[in-house]
Amino acid sequence: MNKLFRRNAVYALCCGQLLAVPAFASGIAQLKAFVADTKSASADFAQTVESRSGRKPQLSAGSFQFQRPGKFRWTYQKPYAQLIVGDGDKLWIYDQDLNQVTVKKLGQALGESPAALLAGNDVMEKNFVLKEAGSQDGLEWVEATPKAKQGSFESVRLGFKDDLPQMMEVKDSFGQTTLLHFSRFERNPKFSPGLFRFVPPKGADVVGE
Repeated sequence: MNKLFRRNAVYALCCGQLLAVPAFASGIAQLKAFVADTKSASADFAQTVESRSGRKPQLSAGSFQFQRPGKFRWTYQKPYAQLIVGDGDKLWIYDQDLNQVTVKKLGQALGESPAALLAGNDVMEKNFVLKEAGSQDGLEWVEATPKAKQGSFESVRLGFKDDLPQMMEVKDSFGQTTLLHFSRFERNPKFSPGLFRFVPPKGADVVGE
């Protein structure tokens, strides 16, 4: 997979709670309930990245965990190993093939990114304009558009079923569409504090702040 293409997709996602709501609840209602009641979660994902040029879609898969506010661990297991960790202060991206670590300050980046809709706090409407996106493929959809115009993505859609996020679609400023299918979603698991810490491996090239 083209490294820059994959890195842009990762950055768009990351630099970037379920109450017992009924199945017919709107997308916005389910999203707000999810944020209000889910303090931590884990899931597997399958990811497809399509470019505006129509080139062959890039496929990957892995797992993620998050703990509010602002801590997450996103692991790509195939076709290439890559790890993204948000420790609440910094964003770490570790490319195992290159043995390279990129580090950035989270700051407002999390609040204005798609990751905020899963791992952020409960002030979504401070950073996003939310609107109902109807029913499709058996899911209730909500669309979120960032209020800040200088971010790395244009919009994100989340599809809910049975009070759980099943799909996320991100359109970013690189002209790519990233589609994530979630499975084995577990709500409010207990995590070891060390899960959301990252120490660069010995000998790794560290780039950034």
